[in-house]
Amino acid sequence: MTSSRPASSEDGSRTSSPGLAVAAVARRLGVAPATLRTWDRRYGLGPSGRTAGSHRRYTPEDVARLLVMRRLTLEGVAPVDAARAALEAELDDVGADDDAPTAPDRSSEGGAESEGDERAEREPEGPEQSASRAARSHLRALPGGGEGGRGAGATSLPGAAQSTISARVSAVIDAALAYDQAECDSLLRLGVQGDPAAWWTQLVEPAWLRIAQRTVLGTPGEVPELVLATAALRALREFTQAFEHAMVKAGNPPANHPSRMRKIVLIFAAPDEVVPLAAHALAAALVAKGATARIVTGPASTHRSVELVTMVRPAAVVLATTLARPDLDVVHAVHESFGELPIFVGLRRDDAASEVPLATSVQRVRSFPGLLHEVLAVVG
Repeated sequence: MTSSRPASSEDGSRTSSPGLAVAAVARRLGVAPATLRTWDRRYGLGPSGRTAGSHRRYTPEDVARLLVMRRLTLEGVAPVDAARAALEAELDDVGADDDAPTAPDRSSEGGAESEGDERAEREPEGPEQSASRAARSHLRALPGGGEGGRGAGATSLPGAAQSTISARVSAVIDAALAYDQAECDSLLRLGVQGDPAAWWTQLVEPAWLRIAQRTVLGTPGEVPELVLATAALRALREFTQAFEHAMVKAGNPPANHPSRMRKIVLIFAAPDEVVPLAAHALAAALVAKGATARIVTGPASTHRSVELVTMVRPAAVVLATTLARPDLDVVHAVHESFGELPIFVGLRRDDAASEVPLATSVQRVRSFPGLLHEVLAVVG
């Protein structure tokens, strides 16, 4: 493991590079400054340089590690594993190379990157540009850092555990296709100690997506998706009620207490989504982490959505969906009315990302674990 501290010169003094402030690094990575502070506090991925006035600054190596963290969390790696991989990544012995992979940066879309490269040949680089260039080159030292790899720190379940999960997914699909509501309820039940995030990503979502690909000839009243959706929603409702009951019993304030409503997360589903399971799963996962979340159900035009945000005054807004290309009108309307409000959009497909507003307050996230992590970083 290489040290994350700045290199020293031969006489033992620190290098004089001024480094980057948190705001500059946040823009580079496309995250909120609060996310960087959370990574510093929880995982030790903070600035290691200092200016003459004792202000902490991010060195190029710090930025490189943060890029690793960002890329892995977006790919679905658990934050604690992504942080470990970032801290253990070998960032030495790498020459500068602009072809090295880098974290997603929507500001380079539409040819801006090539224009930036041309300007770099004509203009001297400032500290932010040189740090960014160094960070990109360092990423080449990561295992699996090339295209198509999941990157360092990507973990998989042991074979036996993976086999058990696959068997459960198949059992859920069979129960839904047999319209066996009782069996589906039993298979999807979440205890008060359950993990809604793992439950969704490893069990419910795979079953939901596979059933959606099936063509079924049913009799009147038989819809496999509704059997699964009914069981999933019941499991989430029972989990949330049991969890909140345990919280209050332990001396915490109830769910609607003003102290818990100050940092509420407002979750929207895509307008064309009949059953917004992803939105409900995200809300339950946030509750399990001590956050407060509410899901917008029913008709939500752009005007009505802005009204809701005005009344609720959330700490963050999320669009959670399983659709490949959801309608993003609500996202645009809320962003135009509340430019500084953190907005997170769950989108797996890269070709749909161009429809997301280009702003530092609007983040596109590829995975459910990444979406949960980003929201928690904002609401604490």
